[in-house]
Amino acid sequence: MKKYTLICAAVCAAMAFTSCKSSESAYKQAYLKAKQQEELQQRQQAEQQAQQQAAVVEQKEAAVVTPLQEKAADNTQVMDNGDNVQVRQEAVSVVNGDGLNNFSVVVGSFSLKANAEGLQQTLKQQGYNAQVVVNNNVSPAMYRVIATTFATKSEAAASRASLQEKYPGAWLLYAK
Repeated sequence: MKKYTLICAAVCAAMAFTSCKSSESAYKQAYLKAKQQEELQQRQQAEQQAQQQAAVVEQKEAAVVTPLQEKAADNTQVMDNGDNVQVRQEAVSVVNGDGLNNFSVVVGSFSLKANAEGLQQTLKQQGYNAQVVVNNNVSPAMYRVIATTFATKSEAAASRASLQEKYPGAWLLYAK
């Protein structure tokens, strides 16, 4: 009986070990299924990109161009730029000084009024009729120190050229 029990135990153990063994075909099936899903996702992405590109092309083709409406130029101002001197146009108001002509030479810009007035005093000691103006259209408001002001651009450009030796950042302002 001992032999019979031992043989039964061996047969049961052999069956148990062989039934737990995973088969290669199960791994292969799982791999193939994952590969198919990956390919399907790639196809879907390619289709979406093609649809998006087609939509962009349709939008470009469907873009409507509004016809231009001609209007009379009743308030046009032409400024000569033959001398290649850049002019900055700003809406400014006089804070301290006699008043501005069309073109002015700015030698300093400050966010603090006290700093601008200090440079103005220095310029007055050097013999310039310096003025301080403010541009409230920028944030923070900028106080511009004007050394000279002229009716014509050419006079202002000549003055700026001489002032750039002392004040390298000098620039021309056209006051609106």
